[in-house]
Amino acid sequence: MSYRVKRSEFDDILSKLQEDYKIYAPTRKKDKGTFSDTDLVLYDRVSSLEEIDFNSKTKYSPKEVVFPITQTLFYFNGNEYIEAEDKGEKVLVFLRPCEVNAFKRLDKIFLENGPQEDIYYKRLREKVKFVVVECTEGFDSCFCVSMGTNRTDDYSVFIRVSDEEIFCEVKDDELAEVFVDKESTDYSPEFIQENKQQVEVPALEDITTDLFDSEIWKEYSKRCIGCGRCNTVCPTCSCWTMQDISYQDNENIGERRRVWAGCHIDGYTEMAGGHDFRTTYGDRMRFKTLHKIYDFRKRFDIDMCVGCGRCEDVCPQYISFVGAIKKLNQAIKEGKNNG
Repeated sequence: MSYRVKRSEFDDILSKLQEDYKIYAPTRKKDKGTFSDTDLVLYDRVSSLEEIDFNSKTKYSPKEVVFPITQTLFYFNGNEYIEAEDKGEKVLVFLRPCEVNAFKRLDKIFLENGPQEDIYYKRLREKVKFVVVECTEGFDSCFCVSMGTNRTDDYSVFIRVSDEEIFCEVKDDELAEVFVDKESTDYSPEFIQENKQQVEVPALEDITTDLFDSEIWKEYSKRCIGCGRCNTVCPTCSCWTMQDISYQDNENIGERRRVWAGCHIDGYTEMAGGHDFRTTYGDRMRFKTLHKIYDFRKRFDIDMCVGCGRCEDVCPQYISFVGAIKKLNQAIKEGKNNG
């Protein structure tokens, strides 16, 4: 069922929804950007329509709703451990189609990638519902159409925002209750059809082991500085490490936390005995690139990258992931010509 809602009335809807849900959406933090006179757009809790920035791409993705930057898993005291409390709070997230598809990738990683589901992820994820914001133009660095993530049918509500009104398609019966007194309409969602950036992802059979030693990766050993920004802002990067935090002077009392990590960051691939299998930044760029468009697709039949372009937006060395895929395509072409 679809509805037409005046912007002036939408706060009433949000107010009713907040009785049962925590609401997250893109918000603009004035003067909190990289430079003192720039703003920072990120996901945060909102309570009114005015707080939501519908026209900007967030620097960070909404993945921390289900995969927190720091998450306490359990507490210990030397004799026993106590699992961290599940607060059981339901969540509504305002987001774009590519980001819904990113959640689908996280589901694969945490729920289908091994013999057991990740219970800490699952109990957060099962409480999340999506309010998808119509996105028909995208941003300069986006390439979601190339990655097949420009569309989704996984949402509770889909909205189109205009200056005077908001069109809403509601699929969730529970949420439909707050729209019952609104004007019905025949609104149907639309999706972006073409990005400014386009790239062709190579076929699985074209990515062969000889590409591991390709010269294309050496460029990134010179350019990448291993800051990990790309890992942090990516909606599908899901690497983490463990930290045991001891309280006061007794190392037997404390908590274990899961904390974000990243394949580009120094130390992440170090192993016992001093072994490190990806010592150069080029090695790490190769691993990330092939994980996003080869390993993940080989296992789950979809690419891990959703084409949001955030990694390109934040890289201080202006490294383009689209550029990396194009270089890989060129290396494949040259290999075929020489073979």
